[in-house]
Amino acid sequence: MSYSVEEINSCTKKLIFTFESMDLTSEIQQKLNKKRQSISIKGFRKGKAPMEMVQQLYGREVESEALNTFVSTQLYTAINESDLKVVGEPIFGDIDYKSQEKMTFSVTLELFPDLELTDYTGYEFKQEKAEFSDEELEQVRADQLRAKAEMIVVDDDSVSLDKGHYAVMNFQGVKPDGERPENMHGKEFLLEIGSGQFIPGFEEGMLGMKKGENREVKVVFPEDYQAADLKGMDVLFEVDLLEIKVQKTPELTEELAKEFGFDSIEDFETKTRNNGVLEKQRASEDKVRQELVEKLVADNQFDVPNAMVFQQEDFLKQDLEKTLGQQGFNEEQSKDYFEKWSEDLRTKAEFQVRSGLILDHLSRKFEIEAGDEDLEEKIAETSEKTGIETEQLRKYYLSDDKIKSNMLFAIREEKTIKKILSQVSVVVEQ
Repeated sequence: MSYSVEEINSCTKKLIFTFESMDLTSEIQQKLNKKRQSISIKGFRKGKAPMEMVQQLYGREVESEALNTFVSTQLYTAINESDLKVVGEPIFGDIDYKSQEKMTFSVTLELFPDLELTDYTGYEFKQEKAEFSDEELEQVRADQLRAKAEMIVVDDDSVSLDKGHYAVMNFQGVKPDGERPENMHGKEFLLEIGSGQFIPGFEEGMLGMKKGENREVKVVFPEDYQAADLKGMDVLFEVDLLEIKVQKTPELTEELAKEFGFDSIEDFETKTRNNGVLEKQRASEDKVRQELVEKLVADNQFDVPNAMVFQQEDFLKQDLEKTLGQQGFNEEQSKDYFEKWSEDLRTKAEFQVRSGLILDHLSRKFEIEAGDEDLEEKIAETSEKTGIETEQLRKYYLSDDKIKSNMLFAIREEKTIKKILSQVSVVVEQ
């Protein structure tokens, strides 16, 4: 056997095999004998059919099997000899074979790239200072109290509908052809004006209405609307305003603070500030980590195996399909979404593969690993952040080898990023 290697790019190689003498007679005969023992031909007992008949019926099939076995064996021998780190499935091509004569074939392989990274120790990053303002505290207070708010009917008929009001209404959408779809119909529907819950322009078109008023509101459905038949369509909505309501929010009292799980109003404010600072600290650290990874990818351009990108893209699609399904997208809507954002998905997948290869390279350089002790620390950390019981999280991560493996891989990357950040400059803004 002899073969030559043609480099297509740094992670794709083409192996060209040449055999000056090619005789598979022995291998074919062995396979025919085996085939003869396993088949039944009409008029003969199993395993007793004449070899000439077996040859006539199965000769081409057996020869093809023998050839495939030979080709695969030669390929994997060459892979082992050359210590090639193959990604994905080999692509065979250019097979030129005649029985007992010269044979040539080629195989295209994708390989893990050998990386030589640029020096990153001069990187500088700015990290936002974690602060929690009085305004943010008041927003949290308002959000907490909103759960205790009461909806009050506005009795004054002279009051006009405005942002922040809640409209109780009947409505019916009418298409340009006069069709009045059932899914554009609502009865005694409660809508917060200014919430952006409805089609753009709908809530704005209701501003100024008074209780008992009827109005026609014209809207244009967005071009990226999830229902293909409504994209860009002009629709008229007939609206009857039945009532105007406002939300009455109580003041925070010591009693309410305890209902929310705090010892007092002071305890609520202290813990809310502390938690807010911690969340901002995590967010600012996450931002620096993301900037670091983006810079490493930007500064280290190299060819990536298409097989890895396709695999990651498929993973992203599967994950996104679940999310779209939970949001009510049907199969056709999901298909439209993927067609529109396919390029973005591909770009994201390629970025994730590149960053993963870079971090894996540095993990091996730093001899960083992740084990059961790291997993336990991550479980405790996640439990503290989310409030989910540690035993429930442990049961989830240990329920499936793939889930555990993925988490350990993520932990290894986190440890690697932490190591890199210890070697660069990170300045907290004042």
